[in-house]
Amino acid sequence: MQRTRHRRKPPRTPGPPAAGGTGEEIRISGLRAVEALFRRDADAILRLYLDRATAPKAGAICHYLAERRRSYAVKDDVELAKIAGTLHHGGIVAVRAGRAPEVPTPADVDRWADGRLPVLVMDGIGNPHNFGAILRSAAFLGVETVVLSDRPEQALPSPAAYRVAEGGLEFVRLWRPRSLAAFCRELARRYRLVGAAMDGTPLDDLEPSDRPVALVLGNEETGLSPPVAKACLDRVAVAGHGERVQSLNVSVAAGILIHALLRR
Repeated sequence: MQRTRHRRKPPRTPGPPAAGGTGEEIRISGLRAVEALFRRDADAILRLYLDRATAPKAGAICHYLAERRRSYAVKDDVELAKIAGTLHHGGIVAVRAGRAPEVPTPADVDRWADGRLPVLVMDGIGNPHNFGAILRSAAFLGVETVVLSDRPEQALPSPAAYRVAEGGLEFVRLWRPRSLAAFCRELARRYRLVGAAMDGTPLDDLEPSDRPVALVLGNEETGLSPPVAKACLDRVAVAGHGERVQSLNVSVAAGILIHALLRR
């Protein structure tokens, strides 16, 4: 593919600032995810790989990289799969520097609460696909502040999460306290903490509150950790239909609860 000089600037979409780098590189697959990265922070793209079918759709990205003497290359499907680490690469892979979640402080909590920002807390969501799907829903519904657990099983940004999020990771800001339980107690000073639990109050029966809401999601298998559950004065559940299926996938439940609680 011929490299043509092109002066058009990439579109910029307002959003939360990127977190600090981790020193590692991460591969982002799929046209929507790569386009979101380009709109949000084009200079973060270090290298680009794509197949011939996708190249015309990514012309603006290629021109931008060429102007800055950053490499892009057309690869066949086998080569792309090796670069992406998956067969589900969608014909394009961008390489960017990794982003580390930030450590929140009490001043951050006050700032969030003063702005009545909704907060999403993940207490040990372990599956990267669930993690990516939840962040996609959060970004779609306008929730930018996401707090992650210090539990070792907690999923973090990864190629799989970026792919499933389809650009959602570019529009949320990730925070990770050293102790989620202690941070939840600090968060409860200004927020109404609502934990998702199978034995919680049905969503339709949850009493309204004037306080901003922080929704807390537990691990797929073990749920909320006991110290975090203790900090949640309210627990909520999505009511199902009889005894057909015990529960929803956490990412599906998250989408329902984010829409119902965090957009109020």
